[in-house]
Amino acid sequence: MKGLTLKLIIISFLLFSLNGKIFGQAAGGSAVPFLLISPDARASGMGEVGTAIADDINAIYWNPGGLGFLETLEATQYERETDEEPAPFRQISLAFSPWLPQFNADLYYSYLTFGTYIEEISGTVAFNFILMNLGEFQRTSPEGKEQGRFTSNEFAFGASYGTRVSEDIGIGIQAKYIQSNLTPKTSTQPIAGTGISFAVDMGFLWRPTDIMEGIDDVFSFGINLQNFGPKMTYINEADPLPTTLRLGFSYLMFEDEYNSFLFAMDLSKLLVKRDSLGSDPLPNSLITGWENKGMEVSIGAEYWYQEVVALRGGYFYEPSTLGGRQFYNFGFGLRYDMMKLDFGYILTIEDNNPLANTMRFSFLFDWD
Repeated sequence: MKGLTLKLIIISFLLFSLNGKIFGQAAGGSAVPFLLISPDARASGMGEVGTAIADDINAIYWNPGGLGFLETLEATQYERETDEEPAPFRQISLAFSPWLPQFNADLYYSYLTFGTYIEEISGTVAFNFILMNLGEFQRTSPEGKEQGRFTSNEFAFGASYGTRVSEDIGIGIQAKYIQSNLTPKTSTQPIAGTGISFAVDMGFLWRPTDIMEGIDDVFSFGINLQNFGPKMTYINEADPLPTTLRLGFSYLMFEDEYNSFLFAMDLSKLLVKRDSLGSDPLPNSLITGWENKGMEVSIGAEYWYQEVVALRGGYFYEPSTLGGRQFYNFGFGLRYDMMKLDFGYILTIEDNNPLANTMRFSFLFDWD
């Protein structure tokens, strides 16, 4: 099997798992769709929402504007009782998910991010690394002879900075390097099936603190333009990045000494325009991408008891014109001192969905 053909099969497989249909869907296909996978189990358990929440280090993915509000660690019970000043924000997040487990294809997604508040620059700096292992494959010649096995993977490095421009507005940006390693070089294919690109994310988060009585400090609104960058080129073919516009809002519906209940909603639009003649380049696709009808909708809720145990639920909807994915999400979280463990689970609605029973685990750690 030739490298380019194999590359199309791998990408189609991933696009099927992420977008519900094969490469030529109405919404258009993109390269490196792993960049659209929700990294943390907390957001996953809430139906893939997070653009307006962005209140921990995973804001580097959901909305780098949220980094601007991460100046100090959340005060512990001891600090609240003794009036001690919270420590400057420093946090690490780790996540792992066996991807499409029912296929037993050795696919997995892993994620690492860490960040710290730096007073001298009045903002929070964060870094992340994402790895998508695509498994092992058998290479064959055009005549069908076996030519050995190889592994494929895709990864991205990102660096972010977020700051507050006013008491209730945060802005942020992430720059990232993206590499897709689909096929190695061989004697019959002297060029590896490797693609390299760069992209930026730009985020804005508004948490009003002084609008009117009753809604201060309970409402937030976020915008994030993700994966804005040049096309990924493989040998003689170029595929667009999954440039996406995310809008979100959240509302803290209830909070007292022991309980809190948060509701959130995200709208997501893939700004990729592709047809039989190819795909539109940036910045044109920021306009033409809206010709693809519909957008993804995510809603979710989170309940905390005594800041120790969290229960979560959500729903993800994608119109049939974009792939038709629909699933429920469930999850829980446990917090102890400086550590938090989160779990998320996908319950699909349609039969034979490759995302069925996907589990995600993430770990959050503060240090001072």
